[in-house]
Amino acid sequence: MKYLVIGAGGTGGSIGAYMTRAGKDVTLIARGEHLRRIQEQGLKVETKKGDYTVHPVKAADMEHYEEQPDIIFVCVKGYSLEDTIPFIGRIAKKDTVVIPVLNIYGTGGKMQERLPELLVTDGCIYIAGEIKEPGTILLKGDIFRIVYGVRNPEELRPELFEVAKDLKESGIEGVLSDNIRRDALQKFAYVSPMAACGLYYHVSAGEVQKTGEPRDTFVKLMKEVDALAVAMGVPFLADIVTTNLQILDALNPEASTSMQRDIYAGKPSEIDGLIYEVVRMGERYRVPTPAYKMVADYARAKGLA
Repeated sequence: MKYLVIGAGGTGGSIGAYMTRAGKDVTLIARGEHLRRIQEQGLKVETKKGDYTVHPVKAADMEHYEEQPDIIFVCVKGYSLEDTIPFIGRIAKKDTVVIPVLNIYGTGGKMQERLPELLVTDGCIYIAGEIKEPGTILLKGDIFRIVYGVRNPEELRPELFEVAKDLKESGIEGVLSDNIRRDALQKFAYVSPMAACGLYYHVSAGEVQKTGEPRDTFVKLMKEVDALAVAMGVPFLADIVTTNLQILDALNPEASTSMQRDIYAGKPSEIDGLIYEVVRMGERYRVPTPAYKMVADYARAKGLA
């Protein structure tokens, strides 16, 4: 199948590098100096087990991509999602499948409303990666898992099983979920508390890996999302606290969330979807969220929106 990955940061760049290295037909959508480096020198990936460069890598910007992909992975930040809608509408075939793997919960359903002629699944990704410099992706952990699935069983297509096969052959764990609403919320139950905790205490993973107040707050935040999952009718099958602490403790101590990095750099961030939205969900489902309100009040006092 022909793949398109929109966004070439830590998430999309890693997908593109791994799948290209495995011989899959993948094109990355990037921009600026990052795009130029990829086109001219390939994409370098730095990992705990060693570094390598994938070259050549198919890459273009939105203006110059003219193919029609079978599968589109959407790997942009939540605040950049609006820019992808008209682009997808222009280049997609009627049977193209769109798989968003953003941090923000519920993205697939919102995209489906804007792209009614296509199948838009929901999805999420487990990875600790970022752009180290133009043309280079830095991975700070061993986990690399993409979970995706349809919200309605009747929408299931054979291509979605083929995606899982292609991901596995590329060294990526691909999971076709039978309850993506629950599984995407489970991923959110990690990235949202980690972003909130990291922002509030201004720390990276290493400080949360230690016994102390940041780790205790991380647990409180996870328990609030766990309570929301129950109220929403999609209770987690696993102990979310134990599961996510294991993920956290396996990370490079220097790892941080993209929301933190964006805020520290003075860029737009996903704070609305990762923090403020949880407070709104708590009000909607009548679930107390005192830890999230503490972080939200702190963020608003800092003028973060």
